[in-house]
Amino acid sequence: MRKELKDRTKAFAIRTWKLCSDIPKSREFNAYVNQLIRCSSSVGANYRASQRAKSRADFINKLKIVEEEIDESMYFLELLIEISQNNLSEMKSLHTEASEILAIVVSSIKTARANAK
Repeated sequence: MRKELKDRTKAFAIRTWKLCSDIPKSREFNAYVNQLIRCSSSVGANYRASQRAKSRADFINKLKIVEEEIDESMYFLELLIEISQNNLSEMKSLHTEASEILAIVVSSIKTARANAK
């Protein structure tokens, strides 16, 4: 599961970058695109960091960052879905993938907390 999620979060960042590279360049779009690129790439980076956590508490804290960043990615994808018709199917597909990653991460946090007790 760890390698699979590591690969999925990396693929999510790459797919998001490719989507963002096709979005029209304008001051308005750039604000959302820049945020989406940052948070989508942070998902994988922080997941990788969680795998090198120094303690269970550190692991949970890092996964909480992953949870926040994937949720933020979903928010910016939702905004783009609402305002842009470019690559709508890819935006929706990325949103679905983000939702699945979020569910996995939330489940992992719950399991880690339960095992800590």
